[in-house]
Amino acid sequence: MKKIILALAGLGIVFGAVAANANPEADRMKIVNYLEHRNPDVKFDNYVYGALAFDADAKSQYDSIMDFPPFIGVIEQGEKMWNTPFKNGKTYAECMPNGGKMIAGNYPVYDEKLGKVVTFEDLINDCRVKNGEAAYSYSDMKTMGVLTSYARTLSDGMKMNIKVDGPSAQKAFDDGKMTFYKRTGQLNFSCANCHLDNATNHLRSEILSPVLGQAVHFPVFRGGENLVTLQNRFVGCFKQVRQVPDKEGSTRYNNLEYFLSYVSNGLPLKASVFRK
Repeated sequence: MKKIILALAGLGIVFGAVAANANPEADRMKIVNYLEHRNPDVKFDNYVYGALAFDADAKSQYDSIMDFPPFIGVIEQGEKMWNTPFKNGKTYAECMPNGGKMIAGNYPVYDEKLGKVVTFEDLINDCRVKNGEAAYSYSDMKTMGVLTSYARTLSDGMKMNIKVDGPSAQKAFDDGKMTFYKRTGQLNFSCANCHLDNATNHLRSEILSPVLGQAVHFPVFRGGENLVTLQNRFVGCFKQVRQVPDKEGSTRYNNLEYFLSYVSNGLPLKASVFRK
């Protein structure tokens, strides 16, 4: 294990330096080209499967599980929440663009008026507040987690379509990029050490998933009905490198999600799937 950790920590040479003069599309293509060069037999769209795209047996297991997913009851619970009217009689669909369908791939988005990145979860909470309901906590899997397990499936098949327009949006993108590449915690790891420099390599029995495609399939169900959202996974990763995590919905995590989502532009969304 010590050798593995040293290898992970030492391979931050390809992408470890954050180029101040790079633009978002140059950043994205640098990552795409790097991964495609390393994995020439993997089609671009197959990155939606994460580490499963590099393990035929695991992908076969995934396909079998997704035929009869054990977590379908949770998604159906989210559908019920989505369709249950607020106290004023209105629904989520009435206060969202296109009734909430085929929109999740546009989020996160930088809102100039608010001066910050707005996530899909923020959109849900804005809808709730405007209709006289209390906002949900990002970290509450029984409310926000369950609701988004259904709400994001309404955009399945939509290609990720994140925009970075203007200097303020660029600043937020660059902040997310910095978080991705910056070493942190007692183990001195960055997100990039595992999910770019060592992506598709094995860590013990598991394959490290590539950053490309990571933002398109959350929430995920790990094991049976263990629901995990993207920012909940951020918290877990920070803890694993022995860094005190932010609260979900923090500026740093929202900007990180903005960066990761942009990197996956062009990949189709497929939410609420099985992961190991």
